[in-house]
Amino acid sequence: MINNLLGIKYPIFCGAMANITDGNFASIVSNAGGLGIIASGANDSNWVREQIRICKSKTDRPFGVNLMLLSPYTDDIAKVIIEEGVPIVTTGAGSPNKYIKLFNEYNIKTIPVVGSVAFAIRAERAGAFAVIAEGLESGGHIGEETTLVLVSEIVKLVNIPVIAAGGIVDGITFNSMLSLGASGIQCGSIFIATKEAPVSDVYKNIIVESRDIDTIVTGRKFSTPVRIYKNELARNYIELESKASDRLELEKLTIGSHKKAIDGDIKSGSFMMGQNSGLITQIRTVKEVLEFLVNDAIKEKDKLFNSIEELKKLIK
Repeated sequence: MINNLLGIKYPIFCGAMANITDGNFASIVSNAGGLGIIASGANDSNWVREQIRICKSKTDRPFGVNLMLLSPYTDDIAKVIIEEGVPIVTTGAGSPNKYIKLFNEYNIKTIPVVGSVAFAIRAERAGAFAVIAEGLESGGHIGEETTLVLVSEIVKLVNIPVIAAGGIVDGITFNSMLSLGASGIQCGSIFIATKEAPVSDVYKNIIVESRDIDTIVTGRKFSTPVRIYKNELARNYIELESKASDRLELEKLTIGSHKKAIDGDIKSGSFMMGQNSGLITQIRTVKEVLEFLVNDAIKEKDKLFNSIEELKKLIK
């Protein structure tokens, strides 16, 4: 499993989330036994260096940095990652191939987030250490494939580890990904709903009080789909999207909206959260989240084994 390959206790990543998973939060996740990942987001290289050093000062365990490839600071951040000796890099929003080659020269493990089988295959050919197969159940920016479809296909077509992401919130969903052949999982929403997460209580409570129908995908018209909480902002966006001829019209509506969500603006905030948030029913500590995911998977394993035994009876 991926934990053995990376030197972490649990095969669980905390997904990089802009303005949330900073150096401090990444260190908390890593100290608790998962893989904490600093989200570089739209920040410059100086900010990323500062967060890496904060993380290093608070943990001696492995952590990562997410390189957002659309950022104008990507090259500078890559240099900082190398200079600071970051052991693991995840990537998103673009082709990571040139960075994979660069990071491999410094023994930095590169793990791209992929939304299609073709992307996963290209990443493996470029030298990626592993891939994160992220399905459309995830919160935030998403692709068009479900986690079930994406993981089940990718594990059969690549020879590197596959980490499953999207809709994983408890032992059953954890086990389902392992049964597909995933080497580990990445979660986001369940880590937002933690006591240590640097977001408002409004954000945390929206997640734990949500239902299965409380998220919506915006931005599909202009091929920039984002899954968010269905609030006033989301409804206004969908209405404007149906009429808009230019993506810039929509961007005006969402400027600063993610920060508003973090600050607790329930009407105008863009609350990125996964489709399966309805199964997250309480606010835990980060340590409790990791222990819950693992212990619940162990507790629920008998359901899988019992189903297999029932199948065996059918072929006797």
